[in-house]
Amino acid sequence: MEYTALICASGTGSRLNLGYNKVFYQIDENDRIIDKSIKLFESDNNCVQIIVVTQKENFKLLDNFKNITLVEGKDTRSKSVYEGLKVTNSDYVLIHDGARPYLNLRIIFDVKKELLNYDCVLVAVKSVDTAKIVNDDLNVVSTLDRDSLYNAQTPQGFKTSIILKAYKNVIDNELIVTDDVSCIELTFKNKIKVVIGDYENIKITNISDIK
Repeated sequence: MEYTALICASGTGSRLNLGYNKVFYQIDENDRIIDKSIKLFESDNNCVQIIVVTQKENFKLLDNFKNITLVEGKDTRSKSVYEGLKVTNSDYVLIHDGARPYLNLRIIFDVKKELLNYDCVLVAVKSVDTAKIVNDDLNVVSTLDRDSLYNAQTPQGFKTSIILKAYKNVIDNELIVTDDVSCIELTFKNKIKVVIGDYENIKITNISDIK
């Protein structure tokens, strides 16, 4: 199944206090954070297009990759992803956070497999922490059932035509979403299939996340 990888890399990484987009942090002697994801998708023969959405001033930092499409990001993640979707040329798209460098091919394979039967596929891992609902005064209201709680990861896979319509709805109606699957939830009643991710597939957020 051929697909497009859309890598969202428009954040600022303010919590790392780097003074630049965190995806360009040198995470080891060979790669920056974003390099890991690009190289992984390049290694998959089914990936026929790689789109990176980032600030225009960062385009020159990706000159080492000759076969990627660069798209200028907007002021929100939703608008940035939507810009990337507009130039997607495959029937299927995997949307990935550029700040998740520890993705693996097993997860990508599982997403592709389920996209043959579903229009929307979510990568997630079972929550290992007890989650509390807390009010504005920081008082506990209730405890959620941990057995039914999963933490969303990326990539999140979609039939391109479906996620395009969902994002258009979100943008046009100025809806607030924190991930791509939420656009589907707010727009359609499609079944969303979950595939099990990997606890190593973290999003680099704080300095302690850098191994």
